[in-house]
Amino acid sequence: MDFIVYISNFMIPLIIFYIVAIGISNKVPVYDEFVKGAKDGLKTVVGILPTLVGLMVAVGVLRASGFLDFLASLLSRPAGVLGLPAPLVPVTIVRMFSSSAATGLVLDIFKQYGTDSYIGMVASIMMSCTETIFYTMSVYFMTVKVKKTRYTLAGALVATISGIIASVILARFL
Repeated sequence: MDFIVYISNFMIPLIIFYIVAIGISNKVPVYDEFVKGAKDGLKTVVGILPTLVGLMVAVGVLRASGFLDFLASLLSRPAGVLGLPAPLVPVTIVRMFSSSAATGLVLDIFKQYGTDSYIGMVASIMMSCTETIFYTMSVYFMTVKVKKTRYTLAGALVATISGIIASVILARFL
């Protein structure tokens, strides 16, 4: 185990040195390309910042207004039929918009029910089996200026539902 930790500590510096060495051997101005890439990255950040702020404000408004709790109470019965514990319904809703907000809700669940409880296991597996659909779609599609998303939302929702079902099933066997 110590060997893996030792190797992992050196992996990122090795990759950086490897990239620089390849650039120098191909006579590429490495520093100039780095600065150009950083400049393009900042342009991307500035371009997506309004979308990120909008998503964060929307999630904050949903939580503060009580609408999220209301929606969770409406969906808790159908979710219970599927085997999803009621305290995880708000997590599933928020997870589609914000990973950090969903992580905050999961930490609250861990404090209340414990990490090794059934609800804690489902929450952990669900966080790794689902994606922040609306965040990802808005950021990536806006960045590359995609206007027609076709079946992306439907496919992402099906994948998220599959991830939730898989997390419920897997947690029963742990």
